[in-house]
Amino acid sequence: MTGFMASTRELQRDDGRRGDGSPEAAKPRLLLVEDDDALRRSLVRILRREYAIDEAADGQQAVEKLTNRTFDVVLSDINLPHASGVDLLRKVRDYDLDVPVILMTGQPSIETAIQAVDLGAFTYLRKPFENGAVEQALSRASKLGRLARIKREALTTGGDGAALAGDRAGLTASFERALDTLWLAFQPILDGRTQRTVGFEALMRCKEPSMPTPGAVLEAAERLDRIHELGRRVRERVAASFVPPAPDGMIFVNLHAAELSDPELYSDKSPLSQIARHVVLEITERSALEDVAETRDRAAALRKLGYRIAIDDLGAGYAGLTSFANLEPEVVKLDMSLVRGIEDSPVRYRIVEGITDLCRSLSMKVVAEGIETLPEFDQIQQLGCDYLQGYLFGRPKRALVAGTQRA
Repeated sequence: MTGFMASTRELQRDDGRRGDGSPEAAKPRLLLVEDDDALRRSLVRILRREYAIDEAADGQQAVEKLTNRTFDVVLSDINLPHASGVDLLRKVRDYDLDVPVILMTGQPSIETAIQAVDLGAFTYLRKPFENGAVEQALSRASKLGRLARIKREALTTGGDGAALAGDRAGLTASFERALDTLWLAFQPILDGRTQRTVGFEALMRCKEPSMPTPGAVLEAAERLDRIHELGRRVRERVAASFVPPAPDGMIFVNLHAAELSDPELYSDKSPLSQIARHVVLEITERSALEDVAETRDRAAALRKLGYRIAIDDLGAGYAGLTSFANLEPEVVKLDMSLVRGIEDSPVRYRIVEGITDLCRSLSMKVVAEGIETLPEFDQIQQLGCDYLQGYLFGRPKRALVAGTQRA
């Protein structure tokens, strides 16, 4: 269950509480996971006045309960049959991004404590408990968990998309669902003179609701240090999906700067290298290229495999002259902020004119992206950009569909 679903069910349960009116319906719901029967019964006696309690004696029972209802807080022992409390913490995030998890143990270790904190446990209690410690931890956890749900609901309702899970376990679960449901959309790129389709840009998409944009997926990959894994998955999808529209047809593939350090990118056995002569690797100027060692040598190795290199988002990023010179791109993509409304902006016009003239003198091709209107198209044509891209010619689609001819 995603965070959105959990939030919806939480609101539904609140509605049920108001309609039900029973004391039990008004209580926060607690999942108590403890294999020691005597301790579990003792905790139930202490906590049942304040919480509606579901009990589980092992990790498997706990997971079954998590799949069938939403909880306000989870209190779990670490040493459990069938699954540890840390394993359960990871599993919880497959079903609910926001529920706080409190772990307890009679055999504390630094390693387990670090794991628990890293994976987003709300707190870590040592048995035997100090007087009132469990009650205080549960009270604070359930309130903050409810706050997290309200915040997520507000972000969704406000139209800004979903917030990424704040803890590593939740983020990992969401990211893995994004990887499992990843697919590609293709947007046509047209020749600036003939307005015929000469290539496509492959754009990452997924079906994970908590990551509604490519930027959210990339942010999660960065936070989890899984950029290489994401990049490999995208490149595999491109290699499996792309059929060149012509013998010299191109496919533009976005490349995070950190992927330049992935050995798989340089393997002549990798799926994408099999169609390398058709591939233009787009490295965004927003990436920290200065953090990548031996940029010139890496670019040379990619060209040896047959790839061409493009600088994306030129005019909107942070890449310095040194990084640009080291990459020596064959293609430059103008950031859409320079193209949007160019017919009414002499400043934008002069900037694009200057970039186009300089790139032409350096034998670099220029792509104007983000073209949405005929006036923008007319101005870009006057400036002689080599390639055109934007909603005016075609929106991203699953299928490779040629753009609209404008000549």
